[in-house]
Amino acid sequence: MIKVIAVVGPTAVGKSDLAVEVALRLEERTGRRGEVINADSMQLYRGMDIGTAKLGEADRRGVPHHLLDVWEVSEPADVASYQDMARERVEDCADRDVIPVLVGGSGLYVRAVLDHLEFPGTDPGVRARLEAELGDVGPGVLHARLAEADPAAARTILPGNGRRIVRALEVIELTGRPFTANLPDHTSFYPCTQIGLSSPRPSLDERIDARVERMWDQGLLDEVRVLDGLGLREGRTASRALGYAQALAQLDGEMSEEEAKAATAQATRRFARRQESWFRRDPRVRWLPHDAPDLVERALSQVETALSGSPEEPGEALVDVATLVPHGQRSPG
Repeated sequence: MIKVIAVVGPTAVGKSDLAVEVALRLEERTGRRGEVINADSMQLYRGMDIGTAKLGEADRRGVPHHLLDVWEVSEPADVASYQDMARERVEDCADRDVIPVLVGGSGLYVRAVLDHLEFPGTDPGVRARLEAELGDVGPGVLHARLAEADPAAARTILPGNGRRIVRALEVIELTGRPFTANLPDHTSFYPCTQIGLSSPRPSLDERIDARVERMWDQGLLDEVRVLDGLGLREGRTASRALGYAQALAQLDGEMSEEEAKAATAQATRRFARRQESWFRRDPRVRWLPHDAPDLVERALSQVETALSGSPEEPGEALVDVATLVPHGQRSPG
């Protein structure tokens, strides 16, 4: 019998609304209540509401939601701490005979909950030395070094992404093994059924464009002004979030409003492609069209089948541990 339901897929496809509907309908179909656990890394940040399309209280329709508004915008994301918090919520739900519905498009965060995923350690001295070198010579030189040490890792990390390059080189130095050798085997930690929402690209692009327009109409700039005073610019993760980075640029006079919206939409479309690629690599995900008239019924049927049968066999999933922050680097919040 499954212990978790997961709703996954690219941004703007309707995951949050489906998760709420499934949670509401579970009791009448299975006799057990459902509660939602967030797996969107940006919705973990307090005050980042409009740009992340975080559901308000009314849209949650009385369904308890866990792990929203956990971190301050000045804090770096930490998937290791998230893993601990999310699994605590899963176990709490199990103790109360509640079915947790994990929902989000942050693939690494979903995998951190559902799969056996452990985090390579860190050494502050090694990290500081590599970060200082990054500042001196730039990411290109370090990326070339990574390509020599681990060509497979270099192919998956962009040459300009200094943070991930440093993390990969740190893991190689500490473990004495190629960075990619530290990837987990992707076996399931929890028995689970995964519902993937899909959309044709033209339709998804239109939804993304409409979402970006709503973000500005609903007051994203005002939200970013407030967060700027709370340390948004100092936050290594939150300041780079889609929409927030562009809104900061608009506030600084580096972009016009139209340029900021266009840049956000373009970056979000690219992000959605990467999300879909990530989840498509996992054969355990069962895909449903986001606009199917019987979407909720089909999702509930999948859940009922999973509750009555054996969990599906684990399959391969893509994990980029270059983004991981090991335990002990920050408090869970």
